[in-house]
Amino acid sequence: MSTNTPTTATTTSTTAPYDELRAVLTGTVHTPDDPAYATLSSPWLLTEPMRPAAVVAVRTAEDVAETVRFARRHGCTVGVQATGHGAVSSLAGHLLVVTAGLDELTVHPQGWARVGAGVKWKPVIEAAAPFGLAPLNGSTSDVGVVGYTTGGGVGPLARTHGLAADRVRAFDVVTGDGELRRVTPEEHPDLFRALRGGKGASAIVTAVEFDMVHLPTFYGGAVYFDAHDAATVISRWRTWSQELPEQGTTSFALFQLPDMPGVPPALAGRMTLAVRFAWTGDAQEGRRLLDQLRATGPVVLDDATLRPYTEVDAVHADPVDPMPVVDPAILLDGFPEEAIDTLLAVAGPDSGSPQLLVELRHLGGAYARPAAHPDAFCHRDAAYSLLAVGFPEMGAAEHAEQIFAAMAAWDNGMIWPNFGPAHDERTARRAYDEETLAHLAEVVRTYDPDGVLQIGGFTRQVDGDAAAA
Repeated sequence: MSTNTPTTATTTSTTAPYDELRAVLTGTVHTPDDPAYATLSSPWLLTEPMRPAAVVAVRTAEDVAETVRFARRHGCTVGVQATGHGAVSSLAGHLLVVTAGLDELTVHPQGWARVGAGVKWKPVIEAAAPFGLAPLNGSTSDVGVVGYTTGGGVGPLARTHGLAADRVRAFDVVTGDGELRRVTPEEHPDLFRALRGGKGASAIVTAVEFDMVHLPTFYGGAVYFDAHDAATVISRWRTWSQELPEQGTTSFALFQLPDMPGVPPALAGRMTLAVRFAWTGDAQEGRRLLDQLRATGPVVLDDATLRPYTEVDAVHADPVDPMPVVDPAILLDGFPEEAIDTLLAVAGPDSGSPQLLVELRHLGGAYARPAAHPDAFCHRDAAYSLLAVGFPEMGAAEHAEQIFAAMAAWDNGMIWPNFGPAHDERTARRAYDEETLAHLAEVVRTYDPDGVLQIGGFTRQVDGDAAAA
């Protein structure tokens, strides 16, 4: 099983001479006594405090290279963070490179974009819209492009258009040896493979170039039911989704939203079931298909309609404010009828579940097809993703383990790198199969011989332990 439980982080110490680094940067260096340190090091996931010895707010790719070279000279490790959505405190390193200042963004009308490592999906979506283009962004446009893409990138159009990583043309990176490199299928193909699914194990990405799809509008959003109708609706959703053409991607989520500003009154203070839907074909056909589910029970709130792609966040309705939550996940190789009762017994309306969200995504389609070039995303045979999100003080982490234990018969043993960043041996072996882990380790040995990159050094250690065994 996989958990992303909160950790108590202590500041990583080093006696490195930071004035030496400051002298060669256009960016800034901040130590814990600097008021800006806390703001810059704070991740979106508030349960994962980052406590490096110093935070380096870079402004250029050369700043990243100078920081890595400085770290090599002084025996330091380097972590990287843009938005901190996938933060793991143990991966901060001595020097945490914050790439938010790498804000380059160019959308080409021909259908591709170049984006700096500090850019989130929202400005990309907005810049692409005048050309009728859409990127393969995540379920919320508030996450960073680079972190999401290097983890594979499974979004609301995954069954139709595949992964964000499948659309990458090139990366600009700084490797652990301090070199600036351009990485494509022809230039450093070993790195190109590792960066598409391997997160930050092999290099720090400073910019990425990727293709987009032509999609000015889509039909979609979410239809909400009372959770007491969940068994009937999910049963119908299960067979309906299996017959769904690849033009549609869908998921369902059990929500328990508090009664607070911003939460629709129909959803506040109760458990509801949301059926999410993104349809890229004819809108009338999309409506007809979703009507088949609308007919299964009384609808509490219907938010599905023809939308401009700029409203894609409406499909999942994920929060954008930083949250003190835990969000573990697993992948399933099936979801038969008996799994519905099993899931609802531990997460349904009469279960006493403390979770804010329990989500099941239907996969397959373009998601399941191999990419044009080898990659490090080794999860295409998964049929579903199961995610739980809740507050740790309410016992959400322990309860998530109960959910996953109940669903163990369908657990395929793996997890998406974006939902379970590799930070110890157990999470590494769930995020990657042995062959992929060995490839990542070999790339790290080649481009980071001194083990400067924090996550890369760990990947190499896990592979070395496996080889020794």
